Amino acid sequence: MKQIKRTVFALLLMSGAMVSAQDSAYTNMIKIGVNGGAALPSENASANVGIDLAYQHLVTPGFGLGVATGYNQFFGKENNGLDNNDFGVVPVAALLRYYPQTIGFYLGTDLGYGFITGDDKVASNSLVERPTGGLYIKPEIGYHNINWNIALQYTKVFTSNEGNIGSQDYSVGALGLGIGYNLPLGK
Repeated sequence: MKQIKRTVFALLLMSGAMVSAQDSAYTNMIKIGVNGGAALPSENASANVGIDLAYQHLVTPGFGLGVATGYNQFFGKENNGLDNNDFGVVPVAALLRYYPQTIGFYLGTDLGYGFITGDDKVASNSLVERPTGGLYIKPEIGYHNINWNIALQYTKVFTSNEGNIGSQDYSVGALGLGIGYNLPLGK
């Protein structure tokens, strides 16, 4: 795990040093988007939909840093007699993006804390308390141009063993598609 962290950090440093990609008029931007996907694993939820809001500053033309938030609604499902409740996730995260070219593929992630909202109980027919949040990560790979981004995303909030009921693990994760629009703020 330590080696993976070092490798990711080295890649981020190298990408920040590379000069490529984005138009200099788009150094600062607000990103507004929507996303949706299938819950993975799907023990307590079936799907999610959400909105994304972020601010990004291009440190170099190929590397962006910023802050991200939004809201994701997860739809609870019945599982082995448990009527799992719907819940939401509000992330507060750092945004990291790597753009190898002006238009084309990109890599990125949001990393921070995800606040879980909704009913106090995991399931309507259970007394087990819902977790309040955990480490949030949203890696993505996608296609971008100056105005639009489209990406394959994995959203995950790590809740440890909180919210587990018997053999059902409480899971906050989804694999899906996100589409975003960039509002340039200038240099």
